[in-house]
Amino acid sequence: MSANLTDHDTPLRMPPAFSRTLETRGHRLRRRALTTLQINVGRRCNQACLHCHVGAGPTRTEEMTPATAERLVELLEGPGEEGIHTVDITGGAPELNPSFRTLVEQSRRLGKHVIDRCNLTVLLEPGQEDTARFLAAHGVEIIASMPCYTTENVDRQRGRGVFERSIEALKKLNTLGYGRPDSGLVLRLVYNPGGPFLPAAQCALEADYRTRLREDFGIEFNGLLTLTNAPIRRFRRQLERTGGLEDYMWLLHEGFNDDTIAGLMCRDLLSVSWDGGLFDCDFNQAVDLPVRKKARDIWELSSLRALDGAPIAVGDHCYSCTAGAGSSCGGALAK
Repeated sequence: MSANLTDHDTPLRMPPAFSRTLETRGHRLRRRALTTLQINVGRRCNQACLHCHVGAGPTRTEEMTPATAERLVELLEGPGEEGIHTVDITGGAPELNPSFRTLVEQSRRLGKHVIDRCNLTVLLEPGQEDTARFLAAHGVEIIASMPCYTTENVDRQRGRGVFERSIEALKKLNTLGYGRPDSGLVLRLVYNPGGPFLPAAQCALEADYRTRLREDFGIEFNGLLTLTNAPIRRFRRQLERTGGLEDYMWLLHEGFNDDTIAGLMCRDLLSVSWDGGLFDCDFNQAVDLPVRKKARDIWELSSLRALDGAPIAVGDHCYSCTAGAGSSCGGALAK
């Protein structure tokens, strides 16, 4: 089915292209000096969430090989890469990849701050019994998907029983010191809307989460990040099935906020796919929109900094990062 048709084959009246909006607003997106290397180790996951922008799930087989992981470590060790201070590991459920622990250990050896994008329930899977302790031992920051603080909303998005298991995993992390004052073990949660609307203010949502999770379950965490649903993959298909794609795209377009441009994650983040492909962000990776340079994978690079200053590839899904308070892997971008 065409991306611009509904189930009834009615042509949609879509907003202007994102690239045109940037032009008319006087913005030119180019990469700054790279500070964050984001590594997507594969699509395999123990969950199949409705909002997942990479379409991860238990039946996906795409998986980073040890050779690809070794090449990334080799690039991180190269001269001039000291400015890359963060290695952000995602998936799927990154913990399920055999090279995950190697990437953590080697990145920490190089003095990098490491982030694990965790879905929480993976920590309770067979074979993952010591994963939480491994993460704590290496001082890994955990950014955990927790789209709501109620059973109904979480299970609707992520599957029956996921909320209860997520709470169990959070309690396990708290026991190890995650989210506790002065422990040095950072635990952040991620909220994304349960439908085609923008997140509420990040600070207000964080206060609500903190109250509910503390009072109901005794759970502590360091902060909350809000993430707008990108109109790609499963979420886009859901919008197409329900006839809501046009309205959602106009909502994002009309919410365009110039104040988000300076903080867009694509400015100083490089996203590497499970097979070594190079992308300006994880959303571009999900729609196979590569970097706008001749080098398209890690084997064609002599340095991770070789892309500094390059123009950024954009698509209409980029409206989700610039609407309202903005959205990025680090949460909201503007007030």
